[in-house]
Amino acid sequence: MKCFAFTMAEILLSLTIIGVVAALTLPSLTGNINERTWNTQRKALYARFSQALPLMPALNGYGTLTEETDSNGSKVVTEDNAAETFITSGLSKVMKINNICDSDHLFDCGVNSSLITLGGSSSLTAKTLKTFNSLFGLNSSNQFDSISLIDTKAAAFETQNGESIIVYYNPRCVGSLQETPWGGRGGYYVANKVCANFVYDLNGTKGPNTVGKDIGFITVMYPSDIKVVAPVPMTNPSSGTYARDVASKACTDLDSDYRLPNSEEGISMFVNKNLLAGSNVIFNGIYWTSSKTSTGSNWVISSLGELDDYSSADLKVWCVKR
Repeated sequence: MKCFAFTMAEILLSLTIIGVVAALTLPSLTGNINERTWNTQRKALYARFSQALPLMPALNGYGTLTEETDSNGSKVVTEDNAAETFITSGLSKVMKINNICDSDHLFDCGVNSSLITLGGSSSLTAKTLKTFNSLFGLNSSNQFDSISLIDTKAAAFETQNGESIIVYYNPRCVGSLQETPWGGRGGYYVANKVCANFVYDLNGTKGPNTVGKDIGFITVMYPSDIKVVAPVPMTNPSSGTYARDVASKACTDLDSDYRLPNSEEGISMFVNKNLLAGSNVIFNGIYWTSSKTSTGSNWVISSLGELDDYSSADLKVWCVKR
């Protein structure tokens, strides 16, 4: 009777092949698992914010904010605990919060100051509203373009679920979208519509500290008719331009998981442009949104933070997933 078996050489060859295949596929499998985990965490965090914030009576007016005019005629904030009070007296009443950090100790709440933006650059050192997004400092004599110049200090907190979050807060945010006749169209800058902007890290100081993965943003607009959005922009936005009627299809053609942002998501992307910018990604130009005006045209958002309405033009698209 003959017995058949594998030789040692054959066994070693088989193990080598298995090892090579595992080495090639394991990083991809691990990456996919991480992506699904972050996506689940992000959606859960967004759901908690969406449920909690409308329970607050209003989003503006928290804290003490004192402005004085210096010898050069510029306004200087001399007393400011607005963002910290927004957390302690507002958010903590509707959300479970573990630890709160003032602007001098932001990173004690687990947020990593070093991060990778969509464009590849890294840093998160802004400790005030205007330094986070310099376009909040724009000013105009046109009443329709007025922008809040308040430079409130940021604050941070940790949730019971382990997320670390920085808050950039505007205590004088104003109401919802108003279509204002301006050169035959409705338009205005959007900065003073934003009440709070949250930059979150889903796992604290652990890696990869990358926007679109464990790091993202949630933007809250309008003090009473509250809108909460948390768009995840496409890493490589299309470089082309599209007519209004095909702009939405352009997003789904690029990736079926993505779609055209609505007007509030467009505002959120503008506010967080510093988390998107880099050598190969920049918020520049005019972008379609999916939101309609009362006249049937579409709201568009510009890289200057201007919301306007267009019905016929070839404009850019920066697609998002929700």
